[in-house]
Formats: sequence, structure tokens, C-alpha cells
Amino acid sequence: MSFLFLLLPPILAALVAFVVRPFRPLVGYLSVALGLVSLGAALSFAAGNVAQGMPIAGEVQDAPTWGVEIDALGLVELLRADSLSALLMVCVTGIGTLCLVLSPGLRREPHYTLAQLRRYHIFINLFLASMLLAVSANNVGLMWIAIEATTIFSAFIIPLKVSKASVEASWKYILICSVGIALAFAGTVLGYFDFVTLSGEADNALNWTVLLHTAPRLHPEVMQLAFVFLLVGYGTKAGLAPMHTWLPDAHSEAPAPLSATMSGLLLAVALYAILRWKVVVDATLGTHFTDHLLLGLGLLSVFIAVFSMGPSRNYKRLLAYSSIEHTGLTCMGLALGPLGTFAAFLHLVNHSLAKSMLFLVSGRILHRYDSTEIARVSGLLKTMPLTACCFAAGILAITGLPPFGIFISEFALVRAGFEAGHPWLMGLVLALLALAFVALLNVLNKMLYGKPSDGVAVGEVDKWQTGLLMLSVAGLVVLGLTLPEPVRTLLDQSVAIVSK
Repeated sequence: MSFLFLLLPPILAALVAFVVRPFRPLVGYLSVALGLVSLGAALSFAAGNVAQGMPIAGEVQDAPTWGVEIDALGLVELLRADSLSALLMVCVTGIGTLCLVLSPGLRREPHYTLAQLRRYHIFINLFLASMLLAVSANNVGLMWIAIEATTIFSAFIIPLKVSKASVEASWKYILICSVGIALAFAGTVLGYFDFVTLSGEADNALNWTVLLHTAPRLHPEVMQLAFVFLLVGYGTKAGLAPMHTWLPDAHSEAPAPLSATMSGLLLAVALYAILRWKVVVDATLGTHFTDHLLLGLGLLSVFIAVFSMGPSRNYKRLLAYSSIEHTGLTCMGLALGPLGTFAAFLHLVNHSLAKSMLFLVSGRILHRYDSTEIARVSGLLKTMPLTACCFAAGILAITGLPPFGIFISEFALVRAGFEAGHPWLMGLVLALLALAFVALLNVLNKMLYGKPSDGVAVGEVDKWQTGLLMLSVAGLVVLGLTLPEPVRTLLDQSVAIVSK
């Protein structure tokens, strides 16, 4: 029943937005209410897993499942909610609900037409539903379909305000990510046919638990090739370099709530897909092969992102490059053993909180200054003091300063790198993080201080929105000062799942 409460609410919200014409604010409020239902289901899954305690070493964690008994299709245990899935579910529903609350259309909206608002609420809910399906799918084929669906649904929102730049960004996103997801499909097919060649026709052959059980007997050469396809394919969706070129354009042109969900959630969901396959491939090959690939792509992503920040003249593009940087760091952490994996999961949660909040704040700045150019935004502390404080806190958080949680996750990640025997690599990462710190602080200084731009109104509007965004800041501070026991248990359980 919990899977029904998790997946059905955003689909119902999209259906209501499709049926109700013209768009009415009640549709937006209904989306928020249904989002809270999904959040409750995700928290229920997380609490159930935490109550179980640590799984027995070497065994697959017991978890709620759902499926249908159709012999010809083999769809038993189609969905599964172990601790890793539950962690992502809570992130998607929690941040997704915050984005719905701050979405256009819930109050008088001068920036969009009723037709644009209707389209937005249809596809943002379908986008959230597809991400929830991806992280709850036990069947890797269904996971692939769900991640492909995220491309389709989000591409309709990127050019919500039609312009040459937004349409170009949307098409670029569709073309590059479609090629990537096709490569991921090829990797999925290779893994499936290797399983069938070894075991013959078997029920539920695409279920992750079945693949993991059979993985030690699969052919190493085939699984190596499959993982390369999967890493490049899902890595495209995750924004890993050099497949990242769609991301700055899409994030900078999309409405703020979509940018927040894409940066804070979609990249994490794509990494989740890579990680699920990494566990299977590691059971066949050992960790050496996948760890080296993840370290290489992660370092390349951090390197390219950091050296793209300095020349950036657009604050939304700057935040997009920062997302690439942090995705690269998470990717590296997944290759540094259990300690690094714990740091990567904690970093994923911290980054989801920080970056979603920053993109939502950037939407408020854009509406006030009517520009995403850094040079045209000055005196933010005078024009929007509360928003400026929120923006400053977010920037300081993503630079890795205490007392924010990203400081702890980055510290743990670097420590894991040293313990894993990569001192030179970690030294390079620290140098790159220092450069990113300088670039972000320079932009923050330009936007906060100085004389406000001509014609820009002074004073906060909808202060309650800034208050909600401060909840994300508070969450980052809490994770920087302490790690609540339920969160620690869920992270430990997730590490145990992928470290078998």
C-alpha cells in the first residue's frame, strides 16, 4: 500500500492539472497536499528500514516489495524499498514538495500565462513521479524507463517561457541525454543477455536482487563492457564530464523550481542508477575496475567544473557548474571504499539541500532584477536583505565552509581518499576546491554589495518563501553540527547494501 501512496499522488496531481482548464491556484495547492502524502510514504519506508537495524553481512537487506503475478512478464518484486531507495525517496519527496510550495501558480503570478502554469504543473508532477519510480524500481529495465521519462517530462518545462535560448537548451538536453540513455540501454541489454546465456530463461531476470545473486558467475569481459556503457549513459544524466554539456544551458534557462529539482534530485537519481549497477559489476569483477573509472570521471568533472566557474558571467550557469563539481566529488567518494561511500551519501544529501535552495533563491533574484547576468545584479543586501542572507548561506555552504554539512561530507571524503592510498589525488582535489571557493566568493561579493541596479525595487516580497528556504539552511547547519541517529543508521545501511 505504501508504494501506492508514494507513486500515485504526483500522477493524480498531474492528471488534475491536465483536466482543469484554465489553470486555477487550487491545482497548485492540491499538488502540494499530494506531495505531502508522498513524503509521508517515503518517511514510512525510511523509518521501517531504520527500525530493522543493520543487515546481516553478505545478505541482501529485507525490504518492502511490490509486484504482479503475470507469468509471461515475470513482474514479481517489481518495486523494492531498501534503505538506499528510501534515502533517495525522502530526498525526492522532501525537496520536491518544497519546490511545489514555491512553484509559480499558487498565488497571483504575473510572470506566466495560465497555459504556461497548466503545462508546468502537469510536467513537474510527472517529473517527480518518474524520479520516484526510478529509485523504487527493483527491475533495472523499469529503472531505465523511468530515467528516460525524466528527460521527456522535464524537457517540456525548460522552455516554459519560449525564447531562442530556452528552446535551444531544451533540444540540446533532449539530444544529449537521449544518446546517453540509449547507451545505458545497451549496457542493460548486455547485462541481461549475459545473465540469460548463463542461466537460461529465468523469471525476474532484470530484478536487481536476482542479478546480484547471479553476478559472481557472470562473464567478466561482458560486465566490463556493460558497465562502461552504463557509466557513460547514466553519467550523461548525472552531468559527469565530458558528457555534461547539456547541464549549464538547461539549468540556466529552466524555471527556478525545475532547476532546483534537476540539480538537487535528478543528478542524484542518475548516480543512484550507476551505483546499483556498480554493486552487480563489483560482485563479478571486484571493485578495482569500477573504482578507477569512477575516480577518473569524478576528477575530470571537478576539474572542468572548477575552471568553468571563473569565466562564468551568469549566476545560474555558475550554480550549474557547481553541481557538476559536487556530482564529481560524490562519484569519487563512491570509489573510496565504505568510508568514502558514507561520505558520498552524506554529500549527496547535503548537496540536494544546498543546491535546490540556491536555485530557488536565484529565481527570486531573477524576478527582481530581470537578469541572470552577474554584472547586472548588485546591492542585493540592500534590495532583498533576507534573500541575500539565504543566498550567501547557500554559497558558503557549497564552498565547504563550516558549520554547514558539506564541510563534514567533504572532509570525510578527503579523509577516505587518504586512507585508501590516494594522497596525490586528494591533494589535487583540495587545490581544485580552493579555486572553486575563490570563484564563488568573488561572485558572492559582487552580487551582495555595491549600489543597487537602477530601477530595482527595494524590499522583500513574500517573506514566508524566504522563511521556508531558511529551513534548508537550518538542515545544512544541523548536518554540519551533528548527525541524527536515524539519518546515520539509514546511511550506514545504504553503505552496507553497496559494499557487499
